[in-house]
Amino acid sequence: MLRDPHLRPDSDEALGLEDTAAEPSLAYAPGPPPPGRWITRERLKWTGLGIVGAFLALILVLVITAPLSKSLQPITAPSLTLLSAEGAPIARRGAVVEGPVDAAELPDHVVQPFLAIEDRRFFGHFGVDPQGLARAFLANLREGEVVEGGSTITQQLAKLSFLSPEQTIWRKLQEAVLAFWLEARLGKNEILSRYLSSVYFGDNVFGLRAAARHYFSREPEELSVEQAAMLAGLLKAPSTLAPTDNLDGARERAAVVIAAMVDAGMLSKAEAEELPEVTLDVGGLPEVPSGSYFADWAFAQAEAALDDKYPAHTLTTTLEDRLQREAVAAIRNVGTGGAQVALVAMRRDGRVVAMVGGNSYERSPFNRATQALRQPGSTFKLFVYLAALREGYTPGTRVEDRPLRIGNWTPANYNDEYRGEITLREAFAVSSNVAAVRLAEEVGRDKVIAAARDLGMRGELERGPTMALGTSGVSLIDLVAAYAAVSAGRHPVRPHGLPRENVADGTTAMEPRVRAQMLELLRAAVNEGSARGARLSTQAFGKTGTSQDSRDAYFIGFSGDLITGVWIGHDDNRPMPGAQGGGVPAAIWRNFMTRALTPADEAPAPARAPREMPPPPSAARAPVVSREYDVEQGLAGEDAPIARPLDGPTAQVPIVAVPPVVDLPGPAAPRIEPRPAPAIPTPDEELPQDAEPVEAQR
Repeated sequence: MLRDPHLRPDSDEALGLEDTAAEPSLAYAPGPPPPGRWITRERLKWTGLGIVGAFLALILVLVITAPLSKSLQPITAPSLTLLSAEGAPIARRGAVVEGPVDAAELPDHVVQPFLAIEDRRFFGHFGVDPQGLARAFLANLREGEVVEGGSTITQQLAKLSFLSPEQTIWRKLQEAVLAFWLEARLGKNEILSRYLSSVYFGDNVFGLRAAARHYFSREPEELSVEQAAMLAGLLKAPSTLAPTDNLDGARERAAVVIAAMVDAGMLSKAEAEELPEVTLDVGGLPEVPSGSYFADWAFAQAEAALDDKYPAHTLTTTLEDRLQREAVAAIRNVGTGGAQVALVAMRRDGRVVAMVGGNSYERSPFNRATQALRQPGSTFKLFVYLAALREGYTPGTRVEDRPLRIGNWTPANYNDEYRGEITLREAFAVSSNVAAVRLAEEVGRDKVIAAARDLGMRGELERGPTMALGTSGVSLIDLVAAYAAVSAGRHPVRPHGLPRENVADGTTAMEPRVRAQMLELLRAAVNEGSARGARLSTQAFGKTGTSQDSRDAYFIGFSGDLITGVWIGHDDNRPMPGAQGGGVPAAIWRNFMTRALTPADEAPAPARAPREMPPPPSAARAPVVSREYDVEQGLAGEDAPIARPLDGPTAQVPIVAVPPVVDLPGPAAPRIEPRPAPAIPTPDEELPQDAEPVEAQR
């Protein structure tokens, strides 16, 4: 209605009032809606838009946060299997995983039990089954607890894409998004195949192929109806129902699966009643230990090298099956008198091909080849003589083999035998303690330490005068690598259990003259000196070592491309009466090397280094007396560092009379104490003995 602008504001017409009596209204003309009703409609509209926007934002966040790309990758349980150099499994950590299965190639009676108990409408839904969810909701509501999940096989496969077993509403929503994603990107057969190849069946076994081999010693294509039904039944609670521990429970669950197959029309009632009771045939999978001395050491390298630790990995190591067997046999064939024994064998490039870390891994997995820090005794003299050769000394250089004093400390030779003035070659061969100490003092201890560092010795090294006699704690594997550097002519050699490329990167070539002269000294020790018990029919190089009070005994040497070190000792660091490096360790080394070396390994001897003059025999040299070795009542090691403090009760061995000494300036008398062995959980254990102890020359 148009309003006349000339009307008075308080008139009836201006107020919108009409004379209804004079002119009746024919129709109702509603005015604008009340302000409150307009606000309510607008609020409902914007609230609806907000809900739709929030839902779309939620879907977007779910799509972004869900591991969509990972869900398309083959799902495998985390595991790491190590193989020998020849390809044989030597250890496995994590899950037992075998090859995948193809659902299309499996018999119907193998696939049907899984569909019947897990997802009957698998081929009819698009990842989420509303009917199954409703059924599960009602069943759980009726029972008052969660008795049914309602997740489809696709949802269960989606769940495997996550690295943690989180159970939240947000995770369930992410799994639903992943299920739709998988259905859109993969076919039903691919989804079912991945599911059957990935699910857990108890006993640390993942995947249908591994489960069929483990529980029934057959391939999944060969499973019977009742066997497939038992495996399908395990998925509800695989750890609890694993038939190796709970056969009755697994059989009861299998009966539930068979009943579900009947209910789904996959099996007739008569056929179900004729099925036999399930029996196990465990053992179809090869027995692979979870660890060994070598495997524990190599696992650490493997885990450090792997970027993705979740999938299953199989890595080839450097361990050689034949040499590992020969190492174990060599130790068992030589009596150790109850002491622990360790052995490391490697190639010139650092590839570790055999390792024994103790008498029994099952009783004590502590690895004495890589973890124990023990005094190396005279094997450390390698670095003393190497430092001297670097300074221009030669095997023909003469050195005093007479008693000396440094401050209040007096080193002594085995049996107090002194030869007067002798050559470096003779001093190294007979392992003269006083000559090594005198040489280290002349050359300088810092240069001896530098030589040790150059050859790869990583531990803390003593800086006192006793250092020359091997009083620092070192590992056997580092010592073997140092000797490998002399064999290879390059340093340092880095021990490794996994194949490496460019192993020479970062190494330095040893001066040819120095290497040839060092080889001459090592050869003299085997042919003429303390290491005669390690002589082979081919060229051999090495050095014995015995720590104070015969607490440790070593032999480290090489022939051809094979470098091997042997140690014996007790975990509690107690003495071994009569033990010496030229005894049991040399015998084990010779036993192993004799069987391990092949014609290809036996390289010709390196050229002898030129010398200023042939080493003349020393007139003062005492005769070397041949003695038989007995681990219980044998003689003290001839190269053991004997301490003779002059100031009283700090001695580690009885104080006895010594010949006159030559005074040299030096620090106060050092206290030589054996470095305590690292704590380990079990005491010494003996290896099975297949033969009587071997008697060896000292």
